[in-house]
Amino acid sequence: MPLELYEDALGDIRNAQFLALASDIAYLSETEAAPLFREQLGMEAKLISVDNTQAYVLTNADHIVLAFRGTEAPTSIDGLKDWFLTDALNLLIVPEGRMGTDFAAAGVGAKFHQGFINAIVAIWDPIYQAVDAAMKESERPLWVTGHSLGGALAVLAAWLFNRKFVNVHQIYTFGAPRVGNPDASAAFARTFPDKIYRYVNGPDPVPQLPTVSLIANDYGHCDKEIGVGTSVTVSFLQGFAGKAVDGVLTLSLRDEVWNYVKERIGAHAMTNYIDLLKGNSGTS
Repeated sequence: MPLELYEDALGDIRNAQFLALASDIAYLSETEAAPLFREQLGMEAKLISVDNTQAYVLTNADHIVLAFRGTEAPTSIDGLKDWFLTDALNLLIVPEGRMGTDFAAAGVGAKFHQGFINAIVAIWDPIYQAVDAAMKESERPLWVTGHSLGGALAVLAAWLFNRKFVNVHQIYTFGAPRVGNPDASAAFARTFPDKIYRYVNGPDPVPQLPTVSLIANDYGHCDKEIGVGTSVTVSFLQGFAGKAVDGVLTLSLRDEVWNYVKERIGAHAMTNYIDLLKGNSGTS
């Protein structure tokens, strides 16, 4: 029997289980994914792909789900080292050009990760058109979700839908990195009160990225973190603090931190999140 979404339940574990499975299936090709979305979630799927960014628009009679594909394998996460560590500070920008005005609406001081912004801008038009067409057929709650980088894109997409006066019902992310500075995060919290649910497996290092320092970070998270699995209260970066120069990541230290991240990437896997959510709810 397919899982279900519960429209009136905010942050419900059943919604998290549904959207976690959607985020997991989103890694598959459309040929593989479409029957799984239909059989396991009761939704019809359309893949949208632009350059290296992909998302599924899922629909049934009662709901619309936008599920972004992320990056979870050690082989593919290697290419993100510059985004997450080396160039993290330089990539924290005030967006300009196309859609710059939409993100400027976050307020003075709000900055966003340029790589994430470029990715969402590239895929935005076909995503918006697909969701808008589905809404015109029948207005239904819109849920936005994603794992890893897909979670980062889910939050940014929700912001753009809000700017288009499309109501986003709830947002669920799993193992998502930070998308901007604390001012940007505060803007998300104001715009989506009680709508963003950020699931984090304690040992997963990716939610603590990007970072630019071992003492203070210019990146911040949205609130409503929900821990699953083993709780880790001390940042993994603190273990490297004694090697830092004035609290800053040196070139050699970046390599050490990145090796640490890759060694623990198993905790980041979407399958782990699904298993932990099942364990939390007592389902099998």
